[in-house]
Amino acid sequence: MNRRNALLLLLAVPVVGCAKEPAKGPRVVVHKSESCGCCKLWVDHLAHAGFTVDVINESNLGPIKERVGVPYGKGSCHTAEVGGYFVEGHVPAADIKRLLRERPKAKGLTVPGMPAGSPGMEVPSGQVDPYDVLLIGNDGSTSVYAHHGSGE
Repeated sequence: MNRRNALLLLLAVPVVGCAKEPAKGPRVVVHKSESCGCCKLWVDHLAHAGFTVDVINESNLGPIKERVGVPYGKGSCHTAEVGGYFVEGHVPAADIKRLLRERPKAKGLTVPGMPAGSPGMEVPSGQVDPYDVLLIGNDGSTSVYAHHGSGE
């Protein structure tokens, strides 16, 4: 980690927890654009699921995605890091908890794009469009880790 990234981590804005009752779940560092509303909603989703969430607002997420190994074409609007893995996009908290419990040999999880109904992308009707959470192997291969939406 270079000094700039170390400083950014130290300056990260805590989203969850306080001096009296800090969150007890795993720490997730979320890199996002300051103006992204759906990213904020996804951060709230993680906090409600018990994660300790730190947010780093970035003007350019490309270098973060490249550093953690998000494959080209598998990106979304925010990139998180937790337990040695990356989490790209609107991955449900339950899938992240499963990842941390099972500890597969992989780089991380991604939900490419921004599927309607995924965490942070909820719609008034409550409909969830079908989408897959993909596991990105250490060799760059992808496999379906979870399926959400119609036909679950």
